[in-house]
Amino acid sequence: MGGDHGHSKVSLPDWKQWKVEGTPLEFTKQRLAARGLKDPWARNEAWRYAGGFSRAVTFSDVIFRGFKWGFAAFAVALAVEYTLFPPKKGGH
Repeated sequence: MGGDHGHSKVSLPDWKQWKVEGTPLEFTKQRLAARGLKDPWARNEAWRYAGGFSRAVTFSDVIFRGFKWGFAAFAVALAVEYTLFPPKKGGH
């Protein structure tokens, strides 16, 4: 009885692998330390500045994401339409 539907528990990476050093959070950490404070959650946000997440999204990434697959689908649909339903010659 249960609702897991065969899904297993998600495996998360070890939290110790994320480092604040070398990220923009390091500046925030230094400013907080100057006031005698520290952010206990900074390490949890460091993953945003590592790997594929650290690359900035450009305007062209947004516009052209999926463009080649969309254009291929358009070409196939156009070919099927003109093959199965050719345009009528003459008349209105």
